[in-house]
Amino acid sequence: MTDMILTKTRMRGGAWDGILTGAGDVAPVLTLRHNGDIVPGLEMTAAEDGAYHVHAPVPVALIADDVQTFTITGEDSTHVLASFVIFAGETLEDDLRAEVDLLRAELDLLKRAFRKHCIDTA
Repeated sequence: MTDMILTKTRMRGGAWDGILTGAGDVAPVLTLRHNGDIVPGLEMTAAEDGAYHVHAPVPVALIADDVQTFTITGEDSTHVLASFVIFAGETLEDDLRAEVDLLRAELDLLKRAFRKHCIDTA
C-alpha cells in the first residue's frame, strides 16, 4: 500500500476540494462519511504527475444546527485522509465541540478497524 496524502485546496459552494498524491497508478476508492454514514457524490479526476483532484460536495440535507464533521477515508475505511467541520446555527463559545465531534468520528473508525481485525484473525 502506498502512502496517500490528501491536501485541501479549498471549500467553496458547498463542496470540499483537494489533491490526492501518492496513490500510484490505479485510482483508489475514497469515501466521504458523516456520522459514520457514507455520503454519495465524491468524485476524483486524474491530474498531472499521478495525482488526483478530489471533489466532495456536501448535501444540503446534512447541514444543520451545531457541528457537522465529515471525514474522507481510503478504501479500507480505517485511515482518515482528511476531515472538515461545518459550523451552523448559534455561534459556538469555542471549537471544543468540533474537536470532540472529530474524536468521535475517529473513534468510530477505530472501532470498525478493530472489529475487522478481530474477525480476520479469529
